[in-house]
Amino acid sequence: MAPASAAGHLPAQRIDAAGRAHVDQRAVLALALPLMANSAVQIVLNLTDMWFMGRISTRALAAVGAVQWLVIAVMLVLGGAGTAVQTLVAQHFGARRYRRAGQAVWTALWAMACTAPLFVLVGAARHLILAPFGFDSRVEQLASAFWFPRVGGAFLAAAVWAMFGFFNGIGRPRVTLAISIVATVTNALLNPLFIFRLGWGIAGSAWATNAAQLVGLLYALAIFMRADYRRRYRSNLTWRPHRRMLLQQLRLGVPMGLSPAADLLGFAVFQMMQTRLGTAGGAATQMVVILTSIAYMPGFGIASAGTTLVGQSIGARSRDWALQVGDRVILLAALYMGAIGVLIALGGPWVLPFFIGSHDSESAQAVVIGTQLLWLAAGYQFFDGLNLGSSMCLRGAGDVRIPAALVLTVSLLLFVPLAHAFTFASGQGWVRFLPQFGWGAVGGWVAVLIYVMVLGSTLFLRWRSGAWQKIRL
Repeated sequence: MAPASAAGHLPAQRIDAAGRAHVDQRAVLALALPLMANSAVQIVLNLTDMWFMGRISTRALAAVGAVQWLVIAVMLVLGGAGTAVQTLVAQHFGARRYRRAGQAVWTALWAMACTAPLFVLVGAARHLILAPFGFDSRVEQLASAFWFPRVGGAFLAAAVWAMFGFFNGIGRPRVTLAISIVATVTNALLNPLFIFRLGWGIAGSAWATNAAQLVGLLYALAIFMRADYRRRYRSNLTWRPHRRMLLQQLRLGVPMGLSPAADLLGFAVFQMMQTRLGTAGGAATQMVVILTSIAYMPGFGIASAGTTLVGQSIGARSRDWALQVGDRVILLAALYMGAIGVLIALGGPWVLPFFIGSHDSESAQAVVIGTQLLWLAAGYQFFDGLNLGSSMCLRGAGDVRIPAALVLTVSLLLFVPLAHAFTFASGQGWVRFLPQFGWGAVGGWVAVLIYVMVLGSTLFLRWRSGAWQKIRL
C-alpha cells in the first residue's frame, strides 16, 4: 500500500498517494522560519540603534533617518557581487555542482576586497553628497559624522551578505541566524561603549556596526572552513580568484544590487524630504520606518526562501516546479506582511513614545505625526509582500535586468516626483517645476502607498509572465 504522501526529489516537494506533486508547506516554513528569525534579529539591531540615537537627541534620530537608506543603496550598488551569491549557490546546489558553490563565495569576497577603496572614497565624499539636500546645519553635521564610518566600512557588511548567501543557498539558514546573533550581540555591547563612554556620539554607532560586522564575518569564515564544508564544497581549495567567474558574478550582481538600490534611493530621497521639512517629521518617519521593519524584515526572510527554492529547482532542471513553489512563497510573504502591518498600526500609539527622549521639546509632535503615518504604512504592506516575494523569486531565476529597470523607472520617475509634490508647499521644495500641495509628512507617505502598490503589482506580473524561464546562467 502506498503511503499517504512522500517527499519528492525537488525542493519543498511532497508527492501524494496518487502520485501528484504538491508544495510541502512544512518544508517551505522549515527554510523560511530561520530566515524570518534572522530578520527578527536584524529588527532587534535596528531598534537598539534607534533607541541609542533617541538617547542622544531627536535631531540625531532624524539625521540617521535622513541618510540610512542612502547608505544601504551605496552598499547594494558597490557590493553587488555579494548579493549574487545566493542565486548562484542555490542553482549550483540544485545541480550538485558543490565545488562551484564554494567558489562563488570566494569570488564575492575577492570582489569586496577590490571595492573596499571605493566604499572609503564614497564615505569621504560625505559633504559633497549631503550638501545639496539642504538639511538643517546641525542635522547635516550629525549625518556627516555618521556617514563616513558607516559607508567607509560597509564593505564588511557586503562580505557578510555573501556569506549569508552561501548558507541560505545550500538550505542552511540556521547558520545565517547564528552569525546574525553573534554580530547583533557584539553591536549591542559596543554601542554604549563607543557612543557614550568613549564619547564618539553618533559616529560611535557606525563604528560599532563595523566592528560587529567584522566579528560576524570572521565567525562565518570559521564555519565555512570547517571539515564538513571542506569535504563537500572544497572551501579550502577554491579561494584563488578567477577573472571569468568574477565578471560573471558582477554581470549578475550589479543589476541585482541596483534593483533594491533604486528602491532605497527613492526612499532615501523621500526621507530626506521629511527631514528637510522639519526635525519632528523626519524623526517620525524614521520611527515608522523602523517599526514597519517588523513586517518588512521577516517578510524579506520569507522571500529569501523563494530565492533558494526557485534557484535549487532550476538547478535541478525543473522550471515548472520553480513557478509553483515561487507562487507559494509570494503568497506567504504578502499575507504575513499585510497582517503584521495592521497590528503595528494598532499598537503604534503605545510603542512610539518609547523611542523618544522625554527631555526633547519636539518629541511629542514626532509621536503625533508618527501615529498618523503608521496607518498609511500599514496600507501598503500586502503589496510590499508582493514586491519582495516576486523580486526574490525572480532573483533566484537570475532575472535581474528587467526588474532593475522597472524598479528604477517606478522609483525615480513616479515615486520621487510624487513625494516631492505631496510633501512640500510652495517655496519649500528643491525644484519649482513640480506642483506643490504642501501636505507634509502625511502627503509623503501617501506617495509611498501609491508607489508600493504600483511596484508590487508590476513585479508580480513580471513573475507570472514566465519570461524568467528562458534565462540561463
